[in-house]
Amino acid sequence: MKLPTWVIRELENGIMPTLRNCTSMEELKQIHAHILVFTLSQSSFLGTQIINICNSNRRVDYAALVFNQVDEPNVFLYDAMIKAYTQNQHYSEAISLYRQMLNRRNAQNSVLADRFTFPFVLKACAGLLLLVLGKLVHVHIYKSGLTSNSIIQNSLMGMYAKCDDLVYARRVFDEMEDRDAVSWNTLISAHARLGQMRKARALFNSMPSRTVVSWTALISGYAMAGRYFDAVEVFHRMQLEGFEPDDISIASVLPACAQLGALELGKWIHAYCDKHEMLQKSFICNALMEMYAKCGSIDRALQLFEEMKDRDVISWSTMIAGLASHGQAHKAIELFVEMEKDKRVRPNGITFIGLLSACSHAGLLDEGFSYFDSMKEVYGMDPGVEHYGCMVDLLGRSGCIDRAVQFIESMPVPPDAAVWGSLLSACRTHGNIGTAVKAMERLIELEPEDMGNYVILSNIYAAARRWDGVAKLRRVIRIKSLKKTPGCSLIEVNNVVQEFVAGNDSTPEFGEMSGMLYLLASQLGHCGYQRIIMESEE
Repeated sequence: MKLPTWVIRELENGIMPTLRNCTSMEELKQIHAHILVFTLSQSSFLGTQIINICNSNRRVDYAALVFNQVDEPNVFLYDAMIKAYTQNQHYSEAISLYRQMLNRRNAQNSVLADRFTFPFVLKACAGLLLLVLGKLVHVHIYKSGLTSNSIIQNSLMGMYAKCDDLVYARRVFDEMEDRDAVSWNTLISAHARLGQMRKARALFNSMPSRTVVSWTALISGYAMAGRYFDAVEVFHRMQLEGFEPDDISIASVLPACAQLGALELGKWIHAYCDKHEMLQKSFICNALMEMYAKCGSIDRALQLFEEMKDRDVISWSTMIAGLASHGQAHKAIELFVEMEKDKRVRPNGITFIGLLSACSHAGLLDEGFSYFDSMKEVYGMDPGVEHYGCMVDLLGRSGCIDRAVQFIESMPVPPDAAVWGSLLSACRTHGNIGTAVKAMERLIELEPEDMGNYVILSNIYAAARRWDGVAKLRRVIRIKSLKKTPGCSLIEVNNVVQEFVAGNDSTPEFGEMSGMLYLLASQLGHCGYQRIIMESEE
């Protein structure tokens, strides 16, 4: 028997306060049972609140069960369910529900999308990179008369940016009457993510008021683009202008410190993280460990690793790779064995790259193949080209050149330049000219402009006194107009990283430094040092 409307309203108003105070699923299920007893399962009013609680508890399955019990859901119930699907990354279900909502427009009890519907539908489109569908939703927004809503405009920009359509993202941005920080940050982050740093910087400089997110987007963009000096410069400027870096800012600048060898800045960041209680976050500790390892301070990295309470697979992989690169292969292997005992984590492909590199550096041929085979046999992982590259390097370092060639020929994935480069380097170590020429033929196909490969083969010819081969390579280099990348070195002095590039005398302190170098060379000469200069063609 259907209850009178006024009775339903009284019951809903009586139950709602209890629902609003509900936080756990156990309590919710008890309240839901009472709702069913009172035959209120068709109430969109109560259903919306139930779905919101399920969403907070990440129980989208229970939310869907409640939604499907309602024969004629209203727009609020649709919005709550679409939001729950989207926030739990069930993007396909969110879009399907939106389509169901559209199909009811011509029904007797039609439901029209509102300003709360579109932001989450657009986020679902972005999550699946469905640009065409996102543009269709844009049309729906236009027809609904909601194009001037700032939240919807920001959502549109976010969708276009995520789908790499910055032309439309900029068009929405230009049409906005009231741009907030989200609007600016969305566009800056999109340009930075795509490596368009000039446009990102221009937008950043035009911002009426910046936020930590704005600075972080710029730092991250520079770091990803390999412009590490710029990343550090923006990080310093951010603090000079009174902005305190957050955990994302820190995680963005640490890779730049690692690449520049800026150990002192890295230490300062470590102290900053400790002061601001960021070290309980594993991704911060992981970034710090990688920075220490790449800056040559492996002991600090290991100490930080041992102090971590919650180690994830990235923590273990970073530490194993760091130990391997510092020649501590046996310690890296011991750490992997310890990792296998930890049931909370499972090795991944990155872990095995570090492990196989450790075996390669130590010449542990049998152990290396044992771990390589365990990827498939124990962990069900198909080795990638990087893992095959590690094995070729291991075979090459062990002097097994012919076996390395056979291994490459049996690879189920096409060998890349790194694989052939490892073989070429092994040929230089062991003086195998025939195999070196074969490797070089493949490298010319894959990276014809890489001068380094020509230099290695030239050195192999020179070591064997094959001057005809050296002369031939020089002719090829001259014909192709190949240029050797100038050598460079970095040093950190007083928290400032200085870069020195071969052939560049524009540094302000060049004269003073040259005088000191000549003085050192003179003193070394008195001690018996002889300078040997190898001729090279640019």
